[in-house]
This record gives sequence, structure tokens and C-alpha cells, in this order.
Amino acid sequence: MFRMHKTLDVITLFHTPSIPASTRIATILKQASARSQEQATEDQASDQSHQNSRRDPFELDITEAPPTKDQLKSIFEYVGGSKAAQLVKGASSQSDALRKLQENPDSFLRPVVVDWNQGKAVVGDNESAILKLLFLFVELYIV
Repeated sequence: MFRMHKTLDVITLFHTPSIPASTRIATILKQASARSQEQATEDQASDQSHQNSRRDPFELDITEAPPTKDQLKSIFEYVGGSKAAQLVKGASSQSDALRKLQENPDSFLRPVVVDWNQGKAVVGDNESAILKLLFLFVELYIV
């Protein structure tokens, strides 16, 4: 039987290795990615009825580069324009952030985790919010 393979969701960490919080988040993401891959392999050979509570495997993209202009616009859509100063140093608005980032790519503040497929992002090192982003549990309601 022919079976189409689903493309993996992409989660990006905008990372700076010299920042301890960013390195900690990179470790968490790597562990979560490995765990999701292991569970997917195990589930292929077993009952899949419990799979609703697990994160599908995802492609982890860790980059030290700042986001592109389009990526930054998407991140603002995910977190709201009021987070300009948390994303770009000294920015007072979304348009100011775009301008400052173009002038100085190092003005982008890291870590930032983005789930492009779910349209969600976490600015900073809030581990709880990142874990929620990674493991979006499907709630089952019994009617």
C-alpha cells in the first residue's frame, strides 16, 4: 500500500551560544526532538491509539543568524507587535524593530523559539512556555 509521508513541522531556535539561557533552551529542544523521533519509531511497531498525547516528530532548526524580514513579521504575528522591545534591542514598535534589525542584525535578542507550522513563538527562556509549545496535547472529550 502506498503511503504519503507527512512533512515534519519546523521549529526554529534563534540562538546565541554565548548566552547560557539560549544554550539551555537548545539542549531542551534537542532532547525533545530526539524523544519525539524515538516515540515515532516505537509507535510504528505498536498500538497508535495513545498517540494523541505525543508531539509528532519535528525538524529542529538551530540558527545563530537573525530572522529575515519576513520571518520577523511572522514572529510579530505570533507574539503580537507589543513585544518589539523583547525581540529587537531598543525597538519601540514593529516597524522600528524591522528598521533596527536591518541596520544592525546583532540587535535581535535571543533566544526565540518559533513553531512555524503552529504559528506560535516564545520570546526568551521561559521553559514552561517552550514545553507547552513543543507538546501541544490534544484533549479528548467524552460526550
